[in-house]
Amino acid sequence: MEPMASMANIIKLREFRTFLFLILLFIIVGFMNPDYLSLQNIDKSLKSSLMYMVLAVGMTFVLLTGNLDISVGGTLGLTAAVCGTILRDGGSIFTAVIAAILIGAGIGLINGFGVIKLKISSFIMTLALLSITRVIQVMYTNGKWVENIPAHVKRLSNFEILGINVLTVIVILAVILVQVFLSKSSKGRYYNAIGDNVDGAVSLGIPVKRYIAYSFVISGICAALAGFIFVSQIGFVSTNAGVGMELTVIAACVLGGVSLSGGIGTVVGAALGAIILTSINSALVYMKVPAFWNDTISGSLLIIIVVMDALLAFNANKKAKKLRLNARVLQKEAQD
Repeated sequence: MEPMASMANIIKLREFRTFLFLILLFIIVGFMNPDYLSLQNIDKSLKSSLMYMVLAVGMTFVLLTGNLDISVGGTLGLTAAVCGTILRDGGSIFTAVIAAILIGAGIGLINGFGVIKLKISSFIMTLALLSITRVIQVMYTNGKWVENIPAHVKRLSNFEILGINVLTVIVILAVILVQVFLSKSSKGRYYNAIGDNVDGAVSLGIPVKRYIAYSFVISGICAALAGFIFVSQIGFVSTNAGVGMELTVIAACVLGGVSLSGGIGTVVGAALGAIILTSINSALVYMKVPAFWNDTISGSLLIIIVVMDALLAFNANKKAKKLRLNARVLQKEAQD
């Protein structure tokens, strides 16, 4: 009975339903175009989603606390430009990554300071930082693209061992480790507790303000690392690098079961959501759908999935309440 109960619990998980949708997406599109199910395309879809997966991990921390980070696209663009110029001018990969991390952490600290100390809405604060980082990027690059990135940097994202892409493995392992931290450690569960009930978290002695600041710093660092991945995968940095990514990342998190109101969600679900959104874009290419339909179809699918999941969650909560009510009635009858 225990294995059956465990399987039933797994099926109820939002992450399982997200994973199931990903599998169905590949199967359905694969019937229309068998090339979509090739190992080469699956590997390409995973590689294309790595940036969004890293961004989604950082965004999940912020969303769990009940906040938003709209600045991640700007942070990615700025750090990608900095990484690109350092590498182009002969700097090491280590120097470029450290510089990116420091910039990302600094932007996160500014966001956290504005939200915590100045009491500015996280949406407004991070939106302002998005605009500022965009201007700084243009000023830093003099409005020019960062090109001529060394070939060894571009080869980094394609480095394989025994036919397995190393960068993909690193990102997936990182997602799993972060998930273990958030779900198994007491400090990791602070983020869910803050988003679920701030007053309750304060009464439990959780340093709420500090962990909200941590969430923005983590998001900034993840955006910076995504910026480095961007450089290694694309091989150049345009002036509009990262534009619109913040909305895609938030959509991926929501698709993966992370609540915009805070307290609910996992980085595994957010990462799966990121893979789905990038896979949908590639699916539309294989289905020969005109490119201008991409955003409309992706947005419509997202709305349908989220609404369906909300209805399922509502029904599940309704059944749970009914069971609790029946249990109380039976208990009362037993007492009488």
